[in-house]
Amino acid sequence: MEKMLELELLRTLVTIANLQSFAATAVQLGRTQSAITQQMQRLEDSVGHPLFEKQGRQKRLTDHGERLLVYARHILAIHDEAVLSLQNRQIEGLVRIGAPHDVSDTMLPPVLQEIARNFPSMQMDVHVGRSPFLMESLRQGELDLVISNREDDAFEGFVLRSTPTVWLCGANYVHDPAKTVPLVLADGPSIFRKLACESLDAAGIRWTPRHTCTSLVGILAALRAGLGVTARGVEQLDPGLRVLGVGDGMPMLPELVYRLYVRSHVINPVTRQVFENLKTRMRFAPT
Repeated sequence: MEKMLELELLRTLVTIANLQSFAATAVQLGRTQSAITQQMQRLEDSVGHPLFEKQGRQKRLTDHGERLLVYARHILAIHDEAVLSLQNRQIEGLVRIGAPHDVSDTMLPPVLQEIARNFPSMQMDVHVGRSPFLMESLRQGELDLVISNREDDAFEGFVLRSTPTVWLCGANYVHDPAKTVPLVLADGPSIFRKLACESLDAAGIRWTPRHTCTSLVGILAALRAGLGVTARGVEQLDPGLRVLGVGDGMPMLPELVYRLYVRSHVINPVTRQVFENLKTRMRFAPT
């Protein structure tokens, strides 16, 4: 007879992965550490493979453990969604969401729509700003979920989308490859500022900061006015702008990956339920 995977054991596995600690998992689940260890031994017996291996004084997931973790998250999300639906429970609460300016009208709306559809009683508090500041707000517990193009292993997240980065200028801007490139840049920490400057430096192309601005709106206005060139996601392209490419003497730019992040140790059940639901339904699947 085939062995069944117990939901309780899968939930413990996910908690261990989130907290990176058997001891912390025991505290959160209200059990002894030996009970948590016994649960994982039962789960290993069910799958027929070791799920953990020692790494110094710590334990980490084996390859089989990592594979099972993916399925466990999916199974638990589907299970919890089914229970909520059948019980006709209305989850109420507040979820605070942050998104950078450059995707506030592209990637953010589907996330909000998904939350509203599956959690109709949920109140949403949306913050739009710069990724570094949003990620710091997430770190401080001032936000619950953040969309960001920054990689940060301190948080749990999944890929929403990857998007091309391009050189943008005004529709009537005249580009001369022989001249110093006038850049339109954000005035503070920005991945796009970093990409623009480093890409031109690597290609040996001279550049100068022609115009700086505190907001994306100001940057786009400067581009439409013909003040210079900037690096931005292709989503910002509109009839008032055009793309400069290799044929114009500009270097290639890398794609940026956007993720939805949550604090790894979040124990707020409302936030966790929303995050797991979004991960199940919106995780990026490369074609």
